[in-house]
Amino acid sequence: MSTLRVRRSAAAVAAVAVLPFALAACSDSGKDSASGSESTSQAPAAPDSPSADSSADTAMSGPFGPACASVPKEGSGSFGGMAKDPVATAASNNPALSTLVAAVKKAGLVDTLNNAENITVFAPTNDAFAKIPQADLDKVLNDKATLTKILTYHVVGQKLTPKQLENGTFDTLEKSTITTKGSGESYTVNDTSKVVCGNVPTANATVYIVDTVLMPK
Repeated sequence: MSTLRVRRSAAAVAAVAVLPFALAACSDSGKDSASGSESTSQAPAAPDSPSADSSADTAMSGPFGPACASVPKEGSGSFGGMAKDPVATAASNNPALSTLVAAVKKAGLVDTLNNAENITVFAPTNDAFAKIPQADLDKVLNDKATLTKILTYHVVGQKLTPKQLENGTFDTLEKSTITTKGSGESYTVNDTSKVVCGNVPTANATVYIVDTVLMPK
């Protein structure tokens, strides 16, 4: 019996002696755990959350502008459909560009535009051509040399991003230059023609649909 009491007393003393260390260890472990969980929870926030610039870039990665709303959601005339076709073919599927397409055919430029690589086309809408007096428009449409000069003035030999349009001067296939200004979703070409639906991809070109026909200087 006395031996048993001695053993129990010794066990109790040992437990009391060990308890502070156990508590300290738990406390340290809790701190480590909390600290670990804090750094884990903060880690995803630390990598750059999208900045205003990157958000703007993402927003501008697709077509923009008020006239884009009239583009069909499906089919060959939709943005997805146009992206699969070379630029002259893509334009022919957009009813708002029918006058431009007719002019391109009259000038014999369909193959030239479709076979070009990495170009930008500033494409006047039907309403843009309607601003030209009918007699003058008919005259131009029946003068292949003049028509070719005007149409190639709307083509730049590189793909242009919206960022490049903010304050740019670019050589055209007509061999003179155009200027662009603007920001966000508002751009003008030669200070007169507004981009109404921009950054439209086709298989070989980027298209900026404009509201006024550009005239070579």
